[in-house]
Amino acid sequence: MHIPDGYLSPATCAVATVAALPVWAVALRRVKRQLQSRLVPLLAVVSAFCFVVMMFNLPIPGGTTAHAVGMGLAAILLGPWAASLAISIALLIQALFFGDGGITTFGANCLNMAIVGSFVAAGVYRLLAGRAPLLARRRVVAAAVAGYAGINMAAFLAACEFGLQPLLFHDAAGTPLYAPYPFSVALPAMMLAHLTLAGAAEAVIAGGVVAYLQRANPALLEAPLLGGAPRRVSLRALWIGVGGMMVCSPLGLLAAGMAWGEWRVEDLQNPQMRQQIAAVSGHLAPPPHPPAGLERLAGLWHAPLPDYAPAFLHNATVGYAASAVMGGGLVILLTAALTALLAARKSA
Repeated sequence: MHIPDGYLSPATCAVATVAALPVWAVALRRVKRQLQSRLVPLLAVVSAFCFVVMMFNLPIPGGTTAHAVGMGLAAILLGPWAASLAISIALLIQALFFGDGGITTFGANCLNMAIVGSFVAAGVYRLLAGRAPLLARRRVVAAAVAGYAGINMAAFLAACEFGLQPLLFHDAAGTPLYAPYPFSVALPAMMLAHLTLAGAAEAVIAGGVVAYLQRANPALLEAPLLGGAPRRVSLRALWIGVGGMMVCSPLGLLAAGMAWGEWRVEDLQNPQMRQQIAAVSGHLAPPPHPPAGLERLAGLWHAPLPDYAPAFLHNATVGYAASAVMGGGLVILLTAALTALLAARKSA
């Protein structure tokens, strides 16, 4: 679901970014008001969790992959505003350092996964959980459904963005300039992956962690941090969990193939890859030549650690795990820097 550079037109990217900006602004103001609460360390651990969980690729029948995002759990623990910020931080580090998602498409990826996904998940959770007691099983079910709904709405938006491109942006001959597949291909391709395994994974994560916290640390579930919850609670178990996920992250390498719509320019030119792309795209082959706009924008940014494979580490497993540690560390540093900046502005 990480849309690369070149798959969306500059106009689409601009609209998505403009839509995301006010959400980021409100989220930052809300975080600024809660700097002395449990929000700051929880924001860091949730952001790191989302970064790492997105590295666990899942094999989708047909030869593609997908992944959970953690948006359901983030929305439950932080509330939708802070969750939007936490996931956006993770997406920024992924795009800048690992080439997972584009620079031009950063706003669109955040709109889909960080913002819309979080708000949908939060809304579904509140609707289904209602006034149920904190330790009620109903809250576990609500969390699972919330995660499932959030990731599928994010996937639906991404599919719409893909499908709009050939309809609105093409040359005089009708050849797509950016993402080449229409709605009739993009929607089923994206939704199949997320209505099945990716959605199930998101549901299991949200429901499973909520069930665990009900037993081990129910204070974290008392109220999403919308108005501030000043009482500090232990996050030790969450940090240990994130560390364990970093160690296990190479399991994400077991899924063969790549996510639909994340092909490189050279993949669109490779005869064998073209066959694989057609097989997962309604047996419709991509254009004989890479779309001009896609080819122009695809090389806009060269990440220093592309595909979570540091060049200085020659073992893929070690490199992937090291990327999880480095990426998680960068997420924590960026969160700390952001909150320090907000604290300085607040005291000024």
